Amino acid sequence: MLPLETIIAGVMIAALVLYALLGGADYGGGVWDLFAFGPRARAQRALIAEAISPVWEANHVWLILVIVILFTAFPPAFAAIATALHIPITLLLIGIVLRGTAFTFRTYDVQRDDVQRRWSLVFSIASIITPILLGTILGAIASGTIRVENGSVTSGFFNSWLAPFPFAVGFFALALFAFLAAVYLTLESREPELQEDFRWRALAAGVIVGLLALTVFVLAREGAPTVRAGISRSWWALGLHICTAVFALGAFYCLWTRRYALARVCAAAQVTLILLGWAFAQYPHIVEPNITIASAAAPYVTLQLLLAALIAGVVLLFPSYYYLFRIFKSRSNAEGVR
Repeated sequence: MLPLETIIAGVMIAALVLYALLGGADYGGGVWDLFAFGPRARAQRALIAEAISPVWEANHVWLILVIVILFTAFPPAFAAIATALHIPITLLLIGIVLRGTAFTFRTYDVQRDDVQRRWSLVFSIASIITPILLGTILGAIASGTIRVENGSVTSGFFNSWLAPFPFAVGFFALALFAFLAAVYLTLESREPELQEDFRWRALAAGVIVGLLALTVFVLAREGAPTVRAGISRSWWALGLHICTAVFALGAFYCLWTRRYALARVCAAAQVTLILLGWAFAQYPHIVEPNITIASAAAPYVTLQLLLAALIAGVVLLFPSYYYLFRIFKSRSNAEGVR
């Protein structure tokens, strides 16, 4: 049986995956809001707003869950990350707040074109910068440049994230989120013309995802050698790459043949496998190279209480989440399938 701390770390990764699949797509919607163009630009922005309005606040619960698990179950890891990466983390939080407030003000402010353009610009820019920062933070955690000695960070506040590899991961995250959003929006739309708009955006974003994935892998040779070794030489690596490629090609095929519901499943599976590959490659470390799951684990009784709280939370959260999506999404999805 797996140690309790490993089980809880697995729950944390699952919450991060859910945040990428749900909250990440919301960020991607902001990307396409900025790049809306053509005679249907206004309709594209209206579709994006309609798609994310009911759920974007709820989707942040998964990021909150990741943070709560990290500082409760693995406090030394939380302290190291929050100290070494406090600058990008602070900017990330500012981006989340700016994005949310701009989206709200755009909805309820005066509906003049100049006012709408102002709030749309803030919303879109924050939607681009925030996922880049999120990916940069994950890249820095995996890079092995955060050094901790006697409980104190000794590697400074800039070296770990101001580097090519973390920023490449940041842009990779942005491309993934834009790809997810475009795929999801093909299913949200009820108009064939809008479906075609986002279908071509999804195909273009998918190509960019592939190019950035290769870039991240190349830069990982110097930027994150342990993770690169894990995803290239571990016993599970070949199977993971084959499955990821199958789902990536499946998403392209389904988009090309306009099977939008199946394309969404393939795209979500592709992103899930990418994140799981990173987690497996970094295991058993939470922060490379000094902090492992076992060394950072809180006392056993704390882990037991946390697990009990997580189980109780699942009983309350998942039915509520299902009900939210059932109310606001089932009708539009059913009407949007062509």
